[in-house]
Amino acid sequence: MPSRSELPGELPRKKFLNALSRLGFDINVVGGKGDHFKVTWPPTQKSVTIIGDLRKDVLYYLLKEIEKISGVSWEQIKDKL
Repeated sequence: MPSRSELPGELPRKKFLNALSRLGFDINVVGGKGDHFKVTWPPTQKSVTIIGDLRKDVLYYLLKEIEKISGVSWEQIKDKL
């Protein structure tokens, strides 16, 4: 897990979702509320909600949840950005 200082200040959500999609996540644009998207890891069917504003503090907690449900690390995501 990276430290908060290693994360980008702000990350475009579309770019982040494309990276997750390349890693095998299912992106559900209909299942969220408002500007939220639901991202599901197919092997376990567990999901994480991606909100519209991916600031550094929000991204940190999203990455923790993603790593917990799928084992996909920030380094793997960063390679796909």
